[in-house]
Order: sequence, then structure tokens, then C-alpha cells
Amino acid sequence: MHLRENGATVLLVALLAAVGYAVYRTGPTAGVLPAPGRTSANRSVDVDQSSLITAEQLLRLPTTADERPFAEDVLRLADKEMDLAFAQAVRQAANRPPVMTPEVKATNARLQQALQSLEADQAQVSSLTAAAARATPTTAPSINDQLNLAKAQAALDQDEVDDAKDDLQRSGGDPQGRMNAMIAEHDAASRSSDSIRVTVTAPAGVRGLVRHLEAWQALGDKATAVRGAKALADSLAIVFKTRHDRMEQRAARRRDSSAISHDSSAALLAATQRQAREAKTKATLDQRVDNQHKLSDDYTGWLAVVAGQQRAALNRVLRDVGVILTIVLAGLLLTRWLERAIGATSMERRRAQTLFMIVRVSIQVIAVLLILLVLFGPPDNLGTFLGLAGAGLTVALKDFLIAFIGWFVLMSRNGIRIGDLVEINGVTGEVVELGMFYTVLLETGSWNEAGHPTGRRVTFTNSYAIEGHYFNFSTSGQWLWDEVRIHVPAGRDPHPIVEAIKREVDEATADSARQAEAEWQTARAAPRLSALTAAPSISVKPVSGGVEIAARYITRASERAALRGRLYQTAVDLLGGAMTAAPTEG
Repeated sequence: MHLRENGATVLLVALLAAVGYAVYRTGPTAGVLPAPGRTSANRSVDVDQSSLITAEQLLRLPTTADERPFAEDVLRLADKEMDLAFAQAVRQAANRPPVMTPEVKATNARLQQALQSLEADQAQVSSLTAAAARATPTTAPSINDQLNLAKAQAALDQDEVDDAKDDLQRSGGDPQGRMNAMIAEHDAASRSSDSIRVTVTAPAGVRGLVRHLEAWQALGDKATAVRGAKALADSLAIVFKTRHDRMEQRAARRRDSSAISHDSSAALLAATQRQAREAKTKATLDQRVDNQHKLSDDYTGWLAVVAGQQRAALNRVLRDVGVILTIVLAGLLLTRWLERAIGATSMERRRAQTLFMIVRVSIQVIAVLLILLVLFGPPDNLGTFLGLAGAGLTVALKDFLIAFIGWFVLMSRNGIRIGDLVEINGVTGEVVELGMFYTVLLETGSWNEAGHPTGRRVTFTNSYAIEGHYFNFSTSGQWLWDEVRIHVPAGRDPHPIVEAIKREVDEATADSARQAEAEWQTARAAPRLSALTAAPSISVKPVSGGVEIAARYITRASERAALRGRLYQTAVDLLGGAMTAAPTEG
């Protein structure tokens, strides 16, 4: 039993110790996370802007002052990689002879024909323009119509020329056009990269576990992006190195067969020019390999900085979790200490129970508020936030607020306690639970009947203490009038029985009557009520078959059944215990 009671405390202490160790491990003295290894990929990088595009995407993310050197170096190296890639692509396009496939020949013929038609149309437009300038008013309309027709035909032929040029460039028959397109693309990419600036974003002083978790998740996404950029740089370096090695192998094979292939000076010149081009290409590939390695190193350093920031964010998250666990543990220990302290005092049990319930709820409310502050942090506009939140909660939680306020009413001097016999909304029973929002009764029969429990549990919201009424039969105002009736058969003298019942009632209710009158005098506010008395009364009236004696008296609610049984026993004894004097309850 003792272990079960302390189980929650032991669990909270263990969790708090684990969080404390995690806070220590993620503190500033913790080791740097290892950088991921290089991965390889096999992809074509003929005209590749992936390094620059990746760097631009990373630079769009918030960058701190610690990340700025790596970000600037990454942008510079990515821009250099783009220049090397375009220079190599342009060189390859310049050295590559036009492809003369049947498709290229047909497209070239269509282009030449379109150019001739366009030249003829332009000549006709020029001639008609000159004729229109010299035309008379009678011939001008005809010449203008011919001029408009010639311009329309020239526009159609221009579209045909443009379409033929595009088809020729796509089929590889126009190296110069392809080169011009690559140069235009390079200029556009250069202007885009030149417009990018590394903007340092100061870390926002966020507070609250939820915001710390969001910051930690954002840093995790950023670390994933940097890790992906590093993997791309490593894979491109491997691809460029592989290309360089293949070119070295081809050059070595050609050098081995050079003794039988150099038959003329023309062949020797062609071989020398090819070697020069390959040497430039290999030098460019070496530069690109070195550039990608530098990019990978920068990404490694950048990743270490982001990992440190992520570790610091995780440290803040763990600290908030530790604070929440500390609040829960402190509330639990403080509640238990107060329970023992209040129990050790000489305070009356009901008052001690009431005090403990109020203190426990107060500690719970304070703990919940503190945990909410740790979770979400203090609001920026506290006054506005509290006003809007209060208005919204008042409308949405009206019933719960009234029930909560009713709980304070029930905890007051004239309220109810666990074990009291009360009547709420016509239901009578014993209070078995008294919470902040609900009151639970164990229902009993009516006080006019036997008053035994029915076994049913009835739950009421505490709003009845504000909006309705209740009766408590276990407090000082627990008095009620009761009445017993005894039937005396014909032929028996009722006077001895009346005297005996009167003496018994006076003796049994003397103290109760005095206390009831004293309480009524204290509770009365009007002088006209001063004639009220709690003295018992006896009445006798003839009925069919005999005489009926009615005794009316004041009694406590808890003593009602015992006193009634006592009076019945007295009547039975006076009647000789015979069934001729059967009492009936009124």
C-alpha cells in the first residue's frame, strides 16, 4: 500500500533524473555530432546548375551569424561551379561538329527555303513601301492592300524561319545557336546569383515548450537540407573524377598506338589539337572536383553549426520538460505535506476536510497555470489576451464556471460536506462525493418514509448552489416536526395513554425543543416571529371504532426513527401488548 501511494512520486523523480541527464548531455560541453560520409552518384553534369540551385535554396532559410561564413563561401563556390560547368559546355559545343542526319538535312533545307521566302517578302515590302510613297490618290488604296498582304506573308515566313531554327537546334544541326542559348542561360543564372545576399537573421527569443519544439523541428529540417547538399557535392565530385579518369585512360591508349597512326602532318596536327582540347577538359574537371570537395567541406562545417543549434534547442526543450515535471512533483509533495499537517492539528474534522480540499484545488490550479506558461510561454499582449480569453471562456464554459463558483459556496459555512444528509432538487441522500464541478448523492427514501438508502448514485452540477436551493439535514438547522398517531379501541380509557405519551414526548424532546427555539431566535429577523415555540402537543379526537391520539413534536432528523419507535413501544406497553391498539403513522 505504501509503495502504491509513493509510485507516482518515484516515477516523477526517475523522469526528472532522466531529463536532467539529457540536459547535461545536450549542453554546450557536449561533443560535436559526426558528419555523414560521402556518397556516390552517377549522373550527367553536361550543363549543371544543381550546386547553385541547392545553395540558393539553403540561403533562403534563416541564417545566423555563426552560419554566415559558410553560407557566403558556399555561394561563392557554387557560382564558380556554374561558371566552370558553362565554360566546359560551351567548349564542348564549339568543338563538336554539326550532326548531319537526314532529319538535320531536311530541317536545314526547310530553313534555307524559309530564309529565301522571307528575303523575297522583305524585298517586296520595301518595293511596295516605296511605291506607296509615290502613289497617287487613285492608286494608293490598291498599293496599300498589296503592302499589307506582303507584310502578313513576311510575318508568316518569319515564323517559319524561327520554327526551323528551333528544330535545327534541337536536332543538333546548329551548334552556334545552342551555344548562344547556353550563354544566355548562363547570363541569367549569373544575374540571379549576383542578386542573392546572405542575410543574417538574429535568433528570436522564443519562450515556451511548443515554440522550442517548433524551432527544434525547423533546425532538424535545415540540417537535413544541408546534409543533402553535402551528399550532392560528394556525388558530383565522384562523377567528375570518374570522367577525368576515363579521359586519362583513352589518352593513354592513343599514346600507345601513336607509332603507327602518325603517317602525315595533318593527322599529327589533328591529334595534337585533340590532346590540347582534352587537356583543357581534364583541367576543368580537376577544378570542378576540387570545387566540389571545398563545397562538401563547407557543408560539413555548416552542418556542425546547425547541429549545435539543434542540440541547444533540444536542451531548451528538455529544460522545459524538466520544469513541468518539477512543478508536478512539487505540487504532489506539497499536497501530501499539507494533508499530514492539517491532519495533525486539533481542528474539527469537517473544517479540516474543507480546508484541505480548498488548499488542494488551489495548488492544482496554480500548477496548471504554471504548466501552461511553460508550454506556451507568456503572451505578448497579456491584457488583450486575458480579456479575449476571459470573454470566450465565459461564453463557452458558462455552466462549468457557475458550477465552479457553486463549489466555493458549498465549501462555505452554510454549505455541505461529505457524509451530510441533504435534499437537492427533490432528491434526498447522503453526500458521497463533493468535487469542483459535481456533487454525488447516495439516494435515500423520503424523510416521511423509512429513509433508508436506495443504492442509486445521483449526480448534480454544483450550479444548484447558485441557481437553485438545497436542504442540509446534518447542520445546526436540522430540526423537523414529526407526528405519531395511536388508535385506542372503544371500551378502553385513553387518558392514561395520553398522559404516558405526553410524559414520554416531553422527556425525550426537552433538550431538542430548547436548542431548536434558541436557533430559531438567532435566525429570526422579524419580531412577529417571537411567538414560535418548539413545545410538543397532544391532540385526541374520536374516530370510528375508538379514539385517535396524535402526538406532534420537534426532533432531529437523525433521531426521528428512534424516537418514533420509542413512542410506539410506550403505547404498546400501555395497551398491554395486545393487537387491539394498532398504531398507524400519519
